[in-house]
Amino acid sequence: MYGYGRFLRINVTNKTYKIEEIPADWLLMYGGGRGFGIKILYDELPDNCDALGEENKVILCTGVLAGTPIQAVHRWICITKSPLTNGYCRSVGGGTFAAYMRFAGYDCLIIEGKSDKPVYLHITSDGCTFHDASEIWGKNTDVAQDYVVEKLGGKNISTVAIGPAAENGVLYSGVFCGRRSASRCGGGTVLGSKKVKVIAIEAKRSLNLYDPDKVKLLAKEQLEIMRGNRDFQLHREFGTTDGMLSRNTMGVFPTKNFRYGYMHGWEAMSGAEYKKLRIGEAGCYSCSARCGKIHKVTEGPYAGALSEGPEYESYWAMSGTIDSNNIAATILADQLCDDYGLDSISTGVTIGFAYELYEKGIITKEDTDGLELEYGNHQAMIQLIHKIARREGFGDILALGTKRMAEKYGQGTDHYAMHVKGLELAGYEPRALKATGYAYSTSNIGGAHGAGALAFQEWGMPVPRAVDRFDDFGKADIVIFNQNNSCSNEIGVICSFALPWGWNVALYGPMLTAVTGLEEFSDRKFLWQLGERIFNLERAFLNRQGISRKDDTLPKRVQTEPLHTCGMPGEGQMIRHHREFLDEYYKLRGWDENGVPTKEKLEELKLGYVVKDLERARSKNLI
Repeated sequence: MYGYGRFLRINVTNKTYKIEEIPADWLLMYGGGRGFGIKILYDELPDNCDALGEENKVILCTGVLAGTPIQAVHRWICITKSPLTNGYCRSVGGGTFAAYMRFAGYDCLIIEGKSDKPVYLHITSDGCTFHDASEIWGKNTDVAQDYVVEKLGGKNISTVAIGPAAENGVLYSGVFCGRRSASRCGGGTVLGSKKVKVIAIEAKRSLNLYDPDKVKLLAKEQLEIMRGNRDFQLHREFGTTDGMLSRNTMGVFPTKNFRYGYMHGWEAMSGAEYKKLRIGEAGCYSCSARCGKIHKVTEGPYAGALSEGPEYESYWAMSGTIDSNNIAATILADQLCDDYGLDSISTGVTIGFAYELYEKGIITKEDTDGLELEYGNHQAMIQLIHKIARREGFGDILALGTKRMAEKYGQGTDHYAMHVKGLELAGYEPRALKATGYAYSTSNIGGAHGAGALAFQEWGMPVPRAVDRFDDFGKADIVIFNQNNSCSNEIGVICSFALPWGWNVALYGPMLTAVTGLEEFSDRKFLWQLGERIFNLERAFLNRQGISRKDDTLPKRVQTEPLHTCGMPGEGQMIRHHREFLDEYYKLRGWDENGVPTKEKLEELKLGYVVKDLERARSKNLI
């Protein structure tokens, strides 16, 4: 079986492990990566289980292409039930961990049970050993990883870790490989509940490729295409730090908790300004983009702050949400999120929600531990990050996320709690990017820009066709295309930044075939159906957790309040026809009017065994 390895099942309750063969029929049914992850999660978790209970599992998946000379495919995925949304967690991380999983011969690490004390896991091709992590419990992510690497001898090792935020049960904590993370949906929180601090893989480079020479030729062709691609060149130069220009001039930079699509003074945080603070670069395994731009603050109150970033989503979340253009504050905030192991998007959006609650008088200084949450006050934002991670004072409430905060405070605050299914929205204004907004609402993980939600067709991408970003209608097929395409891309796993670099449409399928020997992967229609199967299995998992049409919605703000863009395009835009979109979307998906895949659709996708599970969920009134 070329290109694939095995599963490593790790029980942290009993401190045992088991190496399992991948069922042969899974290869063409689920492909690998995200497909394997959801198959395991769907089959092994009971209906509506407790995300922080012993029954939940964390599945870390690598892609079929990881560890090869091919670029922009060395990503790993954290899959579990989300404690933040009580739904599905699929979060993608970078660094070196995916390649080392492949070198050790594993496609998935399945972590189950609950340890009675903090542990770190040492994984080799022979299995797993368990080690006391009490000495690093409470330590930052980088300190914990450095400790374990030193303990294990420091060679041929890659690690992932959680930080203090996950240990303390912050519902949006991530899993970190170095400073790169799978942060969304609270996967780190689940690992924290299992008292797993660090996972270390020790392995030397070893791959089992069907056609190694063909893989090298395709990697060479890919590199030639990338070098001639303008989007790649810009990404190589700036990473995502130049996002302020395009997002603000398009009127899609969410400001003041998504009231505006433009932030005055954004020029102080332009790509050129970040470049002045750049001291180095970093990247994922074998990728020449080196898009992680390392910045250091050299003067002012935040002097000494150092971050491998921030990426666009992080600096937006620490600026637009509170209407502050202090570039140094974004670097320190990003550093703190990485140190503590926090999802920077959910952290920033939750803080921005608190600022609006403060502005409206729903909370006061008595609630905020004396902090004045006035727009522009970046010092208060920094203090809140510390409080969230430690679950200290007001931070204990913020640690629950915007949905639960709105439930606590009431008074109509759900109107402007900016989340979908409990996951805070990313840094793209849905009223001025309607296909993206519709995709937020129907995403299997909630309000993320990943997992196919960000519609590049609204930015001019002609596949399958470019669309007007302000049009209300005719976008359901675009949303479905992007969602299914994301699933098939995450068999690989392709980095989402690489999608505009010009190589993936022509080369991705042949790359999968060269690695595995499976000719079916070179057929685009086959890959499309595989992606559709993965997405529908994820949806069925959501249905079994009680999630259906009622949850496929958007914040009331974007459906009732016009967008203000301060002279940029998009003034007055709203999401006015979401109900009509859902009707069309469900019809094209082959789902019923409640957002549940029909028997006919499931059987078409060879998922007939799921039908009885959904019937059981109906009998329990989950859907």
